[in-house]
Amino acid sequence: MTTAPTTERASLRSQRLNQATQAPHSALDALVKSHAPFDSRDSFAQFVVAQYLFQAELQRLYNDPRLVAIIPDLPQRCRAEQARLDLADLGMPVPEAVPSPLQAVGLGEALGWIFVSEGSKLGAAFLIKRAAALGLSDSFGARHLGEPTGGRAEGWKQFTRALDALQLSPQDDAAAERAAVAAFERFTQLLEQAYANDRASA
Repeated sequence: MTTAPTTERASLRSQRLNQATQAPHSALDALVKSHAPFDSRDSFAQFVVAQYLFQAELQRLYNDPRLVAIIPDLPQRCRAEQARLDLADLGMPVPEAVPSPLQAVGLGEALGWIFVSEGSKLGAAFLIKRAAALGLSDSFGARHLGEPTGGRAEGWKQFTRALDALQLSPQDDAAAERAAVAAFERFTQLLEQAYANDRASA
């Protein structure tokens, strides 16, 4: 009798978080493509609505003293303000906040959510090139996709080095993985809601 091979558990926390989120990440990528945000500015605007709502929810975590002690430049990494300016560029009102799942958040959970937000900056390098075809850029309409100060790759490396160096309990590690999955699910929900609201108002 043989047993099916199991995926070896990665040694680094950032790698484990990547493994844990592969399925929701792939599902979200497919959903984004299905809404074709780069077919028109109107469609892209709904994508930005979801981005703004997601970043606005995370703003409190980006300014959380526990996390800033680990990643000192964390407050500057938040993209809520850039997304708000993008909405203005696109002639969109700032949407009302929706009830947030982020209430009393433990350290592991907070890191899981921030991990997803920071990781999305790598994919944004591709997205901003698509946005350029709509006449948008990191100074108009697609600011939240712009390259962070110091560069995408270096910013990500600095973040993951700090994340991987932390001594966390097994409970906090497990909470981080659950939270990273929840973050993908939350953005998926916000994206579906933004496009559904747009169809309803058409």
